[in-house]
Amino acid sequence: MPSVSAIRPTRPVFPVAVTLLSLALTGLFLAGGARAADTESPVDWQSWSPAVFEQAAKEDKLVLLDLGAVWCHWCHVMDRETYANPDVAAYLAQHYVAVKVDQDRRPDLANRFRDYGWPATIVFNAGGTEIVKRAGYIPPDKFMRLLTAIVADPSPEAATRTDTVDDFAGSPLLTEAVRDELLDMHERSYDWDNGGLDLAQKFLDRDSVEYALREAWQGDEREARKARQTLDASYNLIDPVWGGIYQYSTGGDWHYPHFEKIMTSQAGYLRIYALAYAQWQDPDDLRAARSTIDYLNTFLSGPDGAFYTSQDADVVPGQHSAGYFEKDDEARRQEGIPRVDTHRYARENGWAIEALTRFHDATGDTAALDRARQAARWVLAERRLPGGGFRHDAKDPAGPYLGDSLAIGRACLSLYRSTAERPWLDCATGAAGFIDRHFRQDGAGFITSVAEPGVPVAPAARIEENISVTRFANLLHHYTGDTAWRALAEHGMRYLATPAIATARVEEAGILLADQELARAPRHFTIVGAKDDPQARALYRLALAEPGDYKRIEWWDREEGPLPNPDVQYPATDRAAAYVCTDKRCSLPTFSGDRYAAVIARLTHPSESSDRPPED
Repeated sequence: MPSVSAIRPTRPVFPVAVTLLSLALTGLFLAGGARAADTESPVDWQSWSPAVFEQAAKEDKLVLLDLGAVWCHWCHVMDRETYANPDVAAYLAQHYVAVKVDQDRRPDLANRFRDYGWPATIVFNAGGTEIVKRAGYIPPDKFMRLLTAIVADPSPEAATRTDTVDDFAGSPLLTEAVRDELLDMHERSYDWDNGGLDLAQKFLDRDSVEYALREAWQGDEREARKARQTLDASYNLIDPVWGGIYQYSTGGDWHYPHFEKIMTSQAGYLRIYALAYAQWQDPDDLRAARSTIDYLNTFLSGPDGAFYTSQDADVVPGQHSAGYFEKDDEARRQEGIPRVDTHRYARENGWAIEALTRFHDATGDTAALDRARQAARWVLAERRLPGGGFRHDAKDPAGPYLGDSLAIGRACLSLYRSTAERPWLDCATGAAGFIDRHFRQDGAGFITSVAEPGVPVAPAARIEENISVTRFANLLHHYTGDTAWRALAEHGMRYLATPAIATARVEEAGILLADQELARAPRHFTIVGAKDDPQARALYRLALAEPGDYKRIEWWDREEGPLPNPDVQYPATDRAAAYVCTDKRCSLPTFSGDRYAAVIARLTHPSESSDRPPED
């Protein structure tokens, strides 16, 4: 396993430590509700519903969907410059039913059109057929030409015609040809000059970095350099004053950030920084993770323990804020604080909970674990549905959505691993059952939402969600021994293993991760001893801190009854004992931390080679 010093020739310049704020919250938060234009718009905006298509059919109009985000700079600009234009508004009123949607509130629409970024402009006919899709800001004159051209010829553009895949892979494992193509894509897509994917937008692609970390742990120096270079470069996206992660950088490098801070970035980066720290013990990864947690606790935390959704890129909506984010804390406050969207979605809370547990596992930070528990208890009290699933918001206009039950299921499984508290495992199995009953797609894979009655636009399947379901269900199978969860994982993997899906985009390292995990059992760590035994706690802490995310870690206090998956018979001992199992063998009982660490290294670390581990 390569060391950090072997793959990092120079230390990065890390941002200064984040300053925790005692914020005066007046004017900071954006009240809940549907997304609205930032100006008094002359457009008669409607919400997405069956009535929209009924009206379009009755009045012989088209449906225009403006799908954006409350934190999105260019969405604000389009509201202020394009939709506020009286000629645009008049033409829309004459020929279109205009719909405005906050993509954070509607995961079904967000996942269907995510590749178009925000704002996304989609035009449908009254039957729900997509006519035109456009990405990003469109100025008024160009928008008028587009609107009139669609009315003149409302036939679908070639770019909007998508071939539906209905012939899925027969095997839940990748063929050699597909695996080779994915590996080639992973190599070709890397930017050796700047780190990260070779794209104009720079961000930390979590799956590709996690895959590189896993391969680095196996001794691959080239993948280690990829992971380290990308992690170092991503520090440029950390706000040096308040902490938190900017969404991405433009211009092909990491120095021109877009300043919105959304939960998918905060939680995703925190989880990867935690995995990197567990593997390399690099203090910069630790500081990056801590600054992200500080930001979450300061800006995106509600008084009831739930996490908020995002913070805007702009102090004044639609006006660039690069100069603002160059200022210190005091100067920023004098101008105001970008608004925070105070929606408390189950999905975003699940992402944060899982990331916080990973940080706890890597560091032993009990405050992070307590914060994760607090948010999880709030979600279970406020967002749980009958049958084990979760709603998105307090009241959803449609759904339920896959992302919420999936994120909370993963979060609960993570909490079970971090705490060995069995109610969290019950939560995870309940969420998995809900996913199986509500989101399973015929043939293979999972759709992003339950269909909305009366809306002629069917829910789509999303690759990222299918990767996440597959990995979650497979690990749940190993924790519970229930073959139903293995079958659930295989159903997702057959979708992902379909060549037209697996190789459709620039990089799908997440499919490689899922394929590896279905092909072998996770490393299995078990502590046998009372929950109040200090030695048992120390041994469990050691197992949690082991590198990698594909692990099964259990704590068997015999007074709690048998383990959920009693597939290994552990002998009775007169003191707390620790075991480690691979797919080939299990260790004898080990009683001290030093000896347990040596056993783990001998049995599971690629750099060790002894066939016979030391035993007590």
